[in-house]
Amino acid sequence: MSLFRKKTDEHSDVHYEGNALLRMIGYMKPHKKAIFLCFALVICITVLELLKPQLIGNAIDRYIDSDYAPGEMVQERFTGILISAGLYIGVLLLLFLCNRKVYITLQKTGQEIIYAIRNQVFEHVQTLSMRFFDTTPVGKIVTRVTNDVEAINDLYSNILVNLFRNSIKIIGLAVVMLALNVRIALYGFIMIPIVIVLTIVFRKIARRAYSVVKTKVTALNTFLSEHLSGMKLIQIFNQEERKYKSFCDQSQDLYKAGFKELMINAFFRPCIYMTSIIALSIILGEGSRGVLTGAITIGMLYEFVQYINSFFEPVQDLAEQLTTLQSAIASAEKIFTLLDTKPTVTDKKKPTVLAKVKGEISFDHVWFAYNGEDYVLRDVSFTIKPGQKVAFVGATGAGKSSILNLIGRYYDVQKGAIRMDGVDIRNLSREQIRHAIGQVQQDVFIFTGDIASNIRLRNEEITDAQVKEAATHVNAHHFIDQLHNGYQEHVSERGSTFSAGQRQLLSFARTLAYDPTILILDEATANIDTETEQWIQDALQKLMQGRTTIMVAHRLSTIQHADKIIVMHKGKIRETGTHQELLEMNGIYKKLYELQLAGLEEKL
Repeated sequence: MSLFRKKTDEHSDVHYEGNALLRMIGYMKPHKKAIFLCFALVICITVLELLKPQLIGNAIDRYIDSDYAPGEMVQERFTGILISAGLYIGVLLLLFLCNRKVYITLQKTGQEIIYAIRNQVFEHVQTLSMRFFDTTPVGKIVTRVTNDVEAINDLYSNILVNLFRNSIKIIGLAVVMLALNVRIALYGFIMIPIVIVLTIVFRKIARRAYSVVKTKVTALNTFLSEHLSGMKLIQIFNQEERKYKSFCDQSQDLYKAGFKELMINAFFRPCIYMTSIIALSIILGEGSRGVLTGAITIGMLYEFVQYINSFFEPVQDLAEQLTTLQSAIASAEKIFTLLDTKPTVTDKKKPTVLAKVKGEISFDHVWFAYNGEDYVLRDVSFTIKPGQKVAFVGATGAGKSSILNLIGRYYDVQKGAIRMDGVDIRNLSREQIRHAIGQVQQDVFIFTGDIASNIRLRNEEITDAQVKEAATHVNAHHFIDQLHNGYQEHVSERGSTFSAGQRQLLSFARTLAYDPTILILDEATANIDTETEQWIQDALQKLMQGRTTIMVAHRLSTIQHADKIIVMHKGKIRETGTHQELLEMNGIYKKLYELQLAGLEEKL
């Protein structure tokens, strides 16, 4: 991705149309026993919490606010208070045990679900076609797999069960209060319509705010991913100040979105708290009058005060959980949008299986475009026999790399057909095609790890002996053996501690370890340094032995010994032949050759 040109993201405005919440709940099915256990325990917890005020209220009425004469039956009253206290402590102990079990079960279940979703997202990303990665920033994909997946963790480990818990608690409190005294209970419920309206308004506003925050986080992660990877280029062109300003602008956008989200919460929660205070004041006023008139006891007033406080606690909790729920849904919508993205290149349900790939490649009147009808290949036809060494040359944009992408079936053609050993590659599985092809690129990607893991690419079927054999065969063993830890030497990100030539030798060893039938060299010798040039040239000759080899090179001196050279110009094949035959044609190839020869003489 260019650091100075905005990359088009054709998926940025896609909005998820399904019900994200229901789809999220679907991930709970394998854990339904654990979830049902939590729901059962939540009901027990609710009953125990409703019991607490009654124990104290009954103790007040029976043993404190009673019509006993002074000193009369003191021991019996004290014993009753102790029994009530013991029962209260017993309820607290049961609440502790139930809450602990619910917490542990939910956290374990939530982590298992998040683990499964994270793996599913990454597995799906790997199935997507190259077109998706051409148009989607890396930072956006990273955000989906990390931030967005983690954002929905609370849904499974907290929100759903607590939504159930608070809903049951509200219903239970309402029933108990009505059972105690309908009139006072109804006074306490006066503020409920206001709470409902506030919650509905909050839900609509909050959802939009959380979606904006998620989008801004994605944009910032995308910016960081791109510019941290290209920090060397930024410093080379002295763009630090400009890029810092761009980062500040992105960060400011996220700050404003986060502040707006904060202000929404800062308005809603105090409003709910104020309604609870007003409701409590009403209960105290009406309850005190009831005590004075003898309609209710002091113990019952105490119960009402506790119940009305408890009544608005779950309401506030619901508001907070709705906040987290909206955030989780916003993240889930982005995740499901990614999961619903279909690869443009897919296998047939029952693909043809070649017993053994011989290595014949043929293009039959192939037309191909990355976008619409803007064709980069136009009516291209050629055949490469097994074991042949064929090179493609031409100016930048002639279509050389597109041919290589099509052979590996990273894209599908719009017209014509590409065949491998006489079978249309659209009828073969991508796995068989890519297993048969070894591709060495100009820009070698080295993963963080060690030398051995970079050669075998986590394929444990490739033994240490095979790794060493492949490295030795392509001359990589020369520099690996000089490293302090040899094949276990730590490799930093992108292999920054190795020279370009050393990285290229590692890519040769990696390719050879997989023993492909077809070898693709995409500008594989473009970054040769003088230290490893001889080793690389020797390694290439060994690597090409007995394999169908397809080469793309700007340096014509590296492909002069090819069995066939195909000259591309503006998406079409203009010339075909050996090096000598093409020079005799006095066409495009000869002009390219003379230009490079003249450039070399000037340097000398």
